[in-house]
Amino acid sequence: MFRNVRHMIYDLIEWRSQILSGTLPQDELKELKKKVTAKIDYGNRILDLDLVVRDEDGNILDPEQTSTISLFRAHEIASKQVEERLQEEKSQKQNIDINRQAKFAATPSFALFVNLKNVVCKIGEDAEVLMSLYDPLESKFISENYLVRWSSCGLPKDIDRLHNLRAVFTDLGSKDLKREKISFVCQIVRVGRMELRDNNTRKLTSGLRRPFGVAGNSLR
Repeated sequence: MFRNVRHMIYDLIEWRSQILSGTLPQDELKELKKKVTAKIDYGNRILDLDLVVRDEDGNILDPEQTSTISLFRAHEIASKQVEERLQEEKSQKQNIDINRQAKFAATPSFALFVNLKNVVCKIGEDAEVLMSLYDPLESKFISENYLVRWSSCGLPKDIDRLHNLRAVFTDLGSKDLKREKISFVCQIVRVGRMELRDNNTRKLTSGLRRPFGVAGNSLR
């Protein structure tokens, strides 16, 4: 409701600026005023406010100068127009929902949720843990990597993400479900010295990425 009213207010502000500019021809100005009054009446209706009765030019009818029968007929016409607008909006929304459902049914997608609890691997230095989906028959990865930076202390580098290491592999379509085999692969890359046993300070290096280990689990 808030978003709908906000969009209507933005439209009214824009149309008000056009009316006050004084650059519109008379026919366009008349049509724009009708759009403004229709938008206001529609907004009042969805907010359960009173319906304002207007004449053909969009001007508010004065009850002191208009007969009761004329007010009643004008109220009927305005109410009918607002109801037609509501039905039109409802129909458009239903069509959008139907098209969205049809599109989803035609191209279904699935997702895989992963929650990393711990990395039980004695590395001795900082590491990068990369998780991805792999097709062993085609010998290729079918997803991007989910990367977690692991410290030498056995905890995530970003300590704020402790117990909150989650990822979702999305957009797995029918083509992926038809694969004979899909594996979940975890790669560990050590980040540090060239050799773990390198204790010579003159040869000491840091920040080098070296493959350390890999593990896989067949999902199907």
